[in-house]
Amino acid sequence: MSNTEQVLVLVKPDGVKRGLVGKVLERAEARGYTIARLEMRWATPELLARHYAEHKDKPFYPSLVEYMTSGPLVALVLEGAQVIVAFRTMAGATDPVKAAPGTIRGDFGRDWGTGEIQNIVHASDSPESAAREMAIWFPQA
Repeated sequence: MSNTEQVLVLVKPDGVKRGLVGKVLERAEARGYTIARLEMRWATPELLARHYAEHKDKPFYPSLVEYMTSGPLVALVLEGAQVIVAFRTMAGATDPVKAAPGTIRGDFGRDWGTGEIQNIVHASDSPESAAREMAIWFPQA
């Protein structure tokens, strides 16, 4: 039985703006994961409403949408054994101030004093959310 799976990763607008896409991809490839899909695009409020459906009624939602539509992002699908847990470990804690050195967020993230978390990357947290999110970002696949 194979334990190969896929995960949706977003290099968020702050990661793209700061030129970190290559570093994120390099870390994933260095671990032996395959890039199955890759696309640079601008997120729309409608797409984000689907992606962040569970957060729509939370107080931080409007600033999250503003942040995620502030510039282009890179959406990609990584493939490999246990890639969901592995990439989330590579990403580090959601709060970049608390993320361990050696993780993507720990090495490249910081608190910018804006009151919102800008943390370089998003990664699906389960096979179910990965399937749902990949269908949103790559509906033609």
